[in-house]
Amino acid sequence: MKAINAIRMGGVDVLPVVEGGKGISVSNGVSSGHWASAGGAGTFSAVNADSYDDDGRRIEQVYRGRTRRERHEELVDYAIQGGIHQARQAHELAGGQGRIHANILWEMGSAERVISGVLEGARGLIHGLTCGAGMPYRLSDIAARFGVYYYPIVSSARAFNALWRRAYSKAAWLLGGVVYEDPWLAGGHNGLSNGEDPNRPEDPFPRVLALRKLMREFGLGDTPIIMAGGVWWLEEWQDWIDNPELGPMAFQFGTRPLLTQESPIGPAWKHKLLTLREGDVFLNHFSPTGFYSSAVNNGFIQELRERSQRQVAYTTEAIGEHTAEYGVGPRKRIVYLTPTDLAHVRGWEAAGYTDAMRTPDSTLIFVTPEKFQELTADQVACMGCLSQCRFSNWSQHPPDYSTGKKADPRSYCIQKTLQTVGHEANEPEAMERNLMFSGHNAFRFASDPFYSNGFIPTVRQLVERILTGR
Repeated sequence: MKAINAIRMGGVDVLPVVEGGKGISVSNGVSSGHWASAGGAGTFSAVNADSYDDDGRRIEQVYRGRTRRERHEELVDYAIQGGIHQARQAHELAGGQGRIHANILWEMGSAERVISGVLEGARGLIHGLTCGAGMPYRLSDIAARFGVYYYPIVSSARAFNALWRRAYSKAAWLLGGVVYEDPWLAGGHNGLSNGEDPNRPEDPFPRVLALRKLMREFGLGDTPIIMAGGVWWLEEWQDWIDNPELGPMAFQFGTRPLLTQESPIGPAWKHKLLTLREGDVFLNHFSPTGFYSSAVNNGFIQELRERSQRQVAYTTEAIGEHTAEYGVGPRKRIVYLTPTDLAHVRGWEAAGYTDAMRTPDSTLIFVTPEKFQELTADQVACMGCLSQCRFSNWSQHPPDYSTGKKADPRSYCIQKTLQTVGHEANEPEAMERNLMFSGHNAFRFASDPFYSNGFIPTVRQLVERILTGR
């Protein structure tokens, strides 16, 4: 394998290995601090991060507000305090080595308020901001205000072109790098455009090369591109390393840091990773963000798939083939189905799926009474964790704080399930009942000799092994 040399990134020389930021409580101050101490760029998630009391006990995020707007303010306070705590922890563990980055989603609720509060409370401790899940035009403004570098996450040259021309050219000196995230292989939320087929992955090399050519037009030939999604061993990317066409490259590891001693996820989650097979990570469109996302195809995802399959279109008047009357809800308000769909509905009801729920697309889905109560309760308990949410119809924008659409019961409360899977990750049942984001290469844990006999490395051991090859 080629020698891996340090590159200039974020104003200093660092190893070109970056820890990917992962959701609620999955990459934190401990994991990112240890990654930075090994000489790379560690990334903690500033998305509703955990905070702790003076005795080191995690502060449970309990919402007491009576309205969504009140609960949203509580969420913002929790997120700021949690982000500050994780930044301090990462800084202390890094010991002056590497870089510490904070990761946010632009579509998270009050993203700008949260990250501004974190940067204000942790001045000098965070070196860079990474941000995706949307078009974060104001990322450069925030970075300039606090004097930190910024790292937008994009999935195409076209997306970066829009960001640069509208905003980033005004703060070019703080652009630490551009993260190219493969929309078919990365874990979590993916940047597939409407023109891209989720079932037809594209080779990342020409897409990254197009990004570099564009960046050179903007005078960014020496600004690193960070390849994210599908990265496992660096020797598999030797044609990318020191390639004059691509320029300076770094590589982001999102899935592999999950299986380390310092990773905050529990033993049941780590065991699950060691048992995955190829194809067990599922690219789906259930997320309340509206983005595609990649997650382990467990009982949680299977239930979502089945929920959407028990779906029929309806009309409010008898039109065309929609002639069969059907009563919805306690008052049995009449809608019209096709006779064929009514036969399907009767079969679902006989199997226990007796409760109909309306979707924004003039369809009905059918669930059990227990699932109906759960979904309804989750929608009512919304605390506005996203800028706008398909599942609850929340929007952070006044005056109505609503998307103006019906809540979509084909989706789920992402805050609830990510908090649960992160904090109950020592319970095998929780691994089936909740969302488990993962990159598509997670199946390689089971066959990689590095993890033989259930071996779980420290972060430093993992970084050293990545740099030296198999």
